[in-house]
Amino acid sequence: MIDNAIIDTDTAWAAFAARDRAADDRFVVAVTSTHIYCRPSCPARRPKREHVRFYPDADAARTAGYRACRRCLPDAVARDRTAVAAAAALLDTGATPTLADLAARVGYAPHHFQRLFVRATGISPAAYMRARRADRAAAVLATSDSVTAAIYDAGYAAPSRFYDEAAPRLGMTPGQRRRGAPGETIRWTRADTSLGPLLIAATNKGLCRVAFDEDETTLARSFPHATILPGDAALDAWAEQVVAMVETPGRDADLPLDVRGTAFQESVWRALRTIPPGETRSYAELAALAGHATAMRAVGSACGANDLAVVIPCHRILRGDGAIGGYAYGPDRKRVLLEREAQAPDRAGQDR
Repeated sequence: MIDNAIIDTDTAWAAFAARDRAADDRFVVAVTSTHIYCRPSCPARRPKREHVRFYPDADAARTAGYRACRRCLPDAVARDRTAVAAAAALLDTGATPTLADLAARVGYAPHHFQRLFVRATGISPAAYMRARRADRAAAVLATSDSVTAAIYDAGYAAPSRFYDEAAPRLGMTPGQRRRGAPGETIRWTRADTSLGPLLIAATNKGLCRVAFDEDETTLARSFPHATILPGDAALDAWAEQVVAMVETPGRDADLPLDVRGTAFQESVWRALRTIPPGETRSYAELAALAGHATAMRAVGSACGANDLAVVIPCHRILRGDGAIGGYAYGPDRKRVLLEREAQAPDRAGQDR
């Protein structure tokens, strides 16, 4: 039967009944009456549900004694997945191949590979390449003394390409980002929690920093040219909700946020906020949820770049083997947060 850590049988049946192509790389469908296994999107007539078994992949179905469907060719899914992963890994290095070159490297025709890549990641190879390049630009701008040098180091052929393509994604202009947010006003407060002191800071748009064991000095280092002011009544109200997410979790607070990342990072942060309290996901599941199924390493980096502890719940991501994994504020805090969320009395049936 299908591994419930990947997908539950009701969801699998719904995807199979709908011939959902997006499910083709998540499981295969075996039919006991014919001893054949298929892709979820197979165009063949649907069997009765009691004749259907779900397996995580073709190898598992073959081991159970089933043979591949000759109509939908489910064994090709593994090859497609490997090709997309290889292409994404190449783009992660900063390479900028054309679609034709990229497809040729993994053995596919360009237009066919474009469809496979979009189906697996939610974006085209060109959009993926731009997102990764913008990620590199954001990282380099944070440490570079020269905006122009940072732009070239990130892989842009000219500054004009950066300003057209990536600057709108970064929230601040490159100069603002490098110079520590001049012109920004950030208010802050510090709350005591059972897991240690918690810094909570916000611009006039929303929360911009939530972090354990930090204070005004740490905040000023992150935004050295912003105006840093004590919190006001609005920030105090937001802080109460954040502390409640630490002490008595049960549902996530609907708080205004001022998160400033690349389009790729923000897609991961949005996906994190869809994971309910008391539940966890693997990095692979988060990557799929964010629309970047093959970009697990980049998704992990986006989790690490999260500035809003607890509010954007990267603590709900575990390693693929179920181990607690890393956390910027220590595995012990992560473990306690997860235990509290799992035990929250009002978790079941919460409105989301």
